[in-house]
Amino acid sequence: MRRIFFDNAATSWPKPESVYRVVEDYLRSNGAPAGRSVYREAGEADRIVSETRKKMARFIGAEDLSRIVFTASGTDALNLALQGTLRPGDHVITSVLEHNSVLRPLQALAQTRDVSVTHVPCSALGYVDPDLIQAEIRPNTKLIALIHASNVLGTIQPIESVGKIAQNHGVLFLIDAAQSVGYLPFDARELSADLIAFPGHKGLLGPLGVGGLYFAPGVEDQVRSVRQGGTGTKSESLDHPASMPEKFEAGNHNVPAIAGLGAGIEFLESLDIETQRTKHREMVDVLLAACREIDGISSYGPDEGLDRLGVISLSMANCDVQEFASLLDASFRIQVRSGLHCAPLAHKAIGTIASGGTVRFSFGHFNTDQDLQILVAALNEIAPLLIKP
Repeated sequence: MRRIFFDNAATSWPKPESVYRVVEDYLRSNGAPAGRSVYREAGEADRIVSETRKKMARFIGAEDLSRIVFTASGTDALNLALQGTLRPGDHVITSVLEHNSVLRPLQALAQTRDVSVTHVPCSALGYVDPDLIQAEIRPNTKLIALIHASNVLGTIQPIESVGKIAQNHGVLFLIDAAQSVGYLPFDARELSADLIAFPGHKGLLGPLGVGGLYFAPGVEDQVRSVRQGGTGTKSESLDHPASMPEKFEAGNHNVPAIAGLGAGIEFLESLDIETQRTKHREMVDVLLAACREIDGISSYGPDEGLDRLGVISLSMANCDVQEFASLLDASFRIQVRSGLHCAPLAHKAIGTIASGGTVRFSFGHFNTDQDLQILVAALNEIAPLLIKP
């Protein structure tokens, strides 16, 4: 039975063949560290990192490649942004839709640095009102942190409006682009964003183990490095370099993952993102329409895919979400995510936390209409078996 992967909000699969190839080629034929030596393979490793940095800057509309800092993951990038920016007594505004990659660092900062946190609510459909964010700004507000698209509901947030609010009030603006980069057209300079965190392994189609943080020009001066060490530059000094991107990139780069990320970006540049966006909107509409015809299934978020990514959360009446997901895999090899999706406040907002969350279906670049047809048939078949009176 063919494996059908609808868990792309967690990580994309499969990857383009070019991603597999460059990772294997690096590991088998190169294996050298980047920026540490002068022999041929080390120079090639350095070139791989630089070229991927350049591709990423071009892909998201960054001013130049020095604006891109590589991290171990999207979570690592968010931690760098939050822990490097916030000081004792600062206030930060975020939303109930955020992932634990934002919620937990902020909770830790509240406990250890006396940082105060405001969680702005969302509407019943999963949207954050920019006016509510503006109303929470205080004299000591340092940062607004907002997810671009909910990993539970797929709802796309009005980040352009929030960015302008932040800019007008002299507040830093951090975007969590974990679900959006690679799936939506993106131009960092048009978003009024100071910091944009992204993983390499989701919409960008790279391997696990790499992510990044975009810094708007000059913002790096307001962010402390949270890790110091070897950079291969200015090794005579005990002070960590202050230049970009070395200020935030202590230690060896994950060159095989960065090479794979570069190949993933190249593949995406061969696609038309708007065409992919339309495909995912249509898939959302088909699945939501099918669910409306099945007794006992509930969906969350907007009733159509216009203002959401290819992410849908469902539940079945009186059915455990883990049982729902397990049966889909065991009987149909359809793989999805069940539970709270590391976003507990979002589930509290939509009323699913007490029942253990939802079953989430998330579409990727390689999902097909045939995959969707198999899913709809599977839901029709298992619903009578799972829905308990």
